Amino acid sequence: MALIRKTLLHVETTFVEGGKEAQKPLKLIAAMAVVKNPWAGRGFVENLKPEIHAVAPILGEVLTKMILDEAGSGEAVEAYGKSAVVGLDGEVEHGSALIHTLRFGNHYRTAVGAKSYLAFCNTRGAANAPIMIPLMDKNDEGRRSHYLTIQCAIPDAPAADEIVVALGASIGGRPHHRIGDRYQDLKELGHDVANPAAV
Repeated sequence: MALIRKTLLHVETTFVEGGKEAQKPLKLIAAMAVVKNPWAGRGFVENLKPEIHAVAPILGEVLTKMILDEAGSGEAVEAYGKSAVVGLDGEVEHGSALIHTLRFGNHYRTAVGAKSYLAFCNTRGAANAPIMIPLMDKNDEGRRSHYLTIQCAIPDAPAADEIVVALGASIGGRPHHRIGDRYQDLKELGHDVANPAAV
């Protein structure tokens, strides 16, 4: 826990979109942790596994709890995603190392009963860099109503030797979504809707 400098919770609720009241408000939640980059200042580190094993499970547990506390339950979460922003003294690979491991993501996936993979973004930037968390339906990758992105920033993070690690969630999809799902396109183009991953 000493690696975490601070955590932040971002909650956004949309009641009106396009000048029209939403039938169901869209709630977006981002749970973020500002952590010391365990590889910063050490030159090029070939083996990242010891730090992944030590740090990623803690972050997965802490951030998942933050999401669930705000959402009320794992069942309430409809779409989810993850993100990392690495400070300028680190590599994008350092952020990827912490979020692209089952030791991080499985805490969240299990807690919300998800089937699909976590949508993701990993970038590098200075303090106040945009934190982008793409979201996707937790059980259906083709459900376009839940293609969403949470965007926020932290004025003092990441410092050069830090990483911001984040999880995102939505309760609901885009208000007034009307572009259909991926399966409708597949049907129109004559593809096998039963096996959309093959296209």
